[in-house]
Amino acid sequence: MQASLIAIGLLFCSNIFMTFAWYAHLKELNHKPWIIAALVSWGIALFEYLLQVPANRIGYTVMNVGQLKILQEVITLSVFVPFAVLYLKEPLKLDYLWAGLCLLGAVFFIFRDKIT
Repeated sequence: MQASLIAIGLLFCSNIFMTFAWYAHLKELNHKPWIIAALVSWGIALFEYLLQVPANRIGYTVMNVGQLKILQEVITLSVFVPFAVLYLKEPLKLDYLWAGLCLLGAVFFIFRDKIT
């Protein structure tokens, strides 16, 4: 259980960096050439990888790669929605709820051997 919690924590933190690397330039650097935005994003993404690689290595000791991937997608959505709404000022849509419910189904199927 300890390895799972460490992996989840690291993946959550790496996702914050990933989300900023992928989307913050749309708000902050939209007046700059795309190459500048790409270089800044790569710099931010370095911190994502410094957290994501150990997270996956630790998580792989207790989960299979499919479980790690679905876990990553759930964390991505849970980080992305507040980012989109609070930082990018996007409207909150029911589509996020439907996507989350679909991911809950994916979580059930990929982790059902651990549930039963």
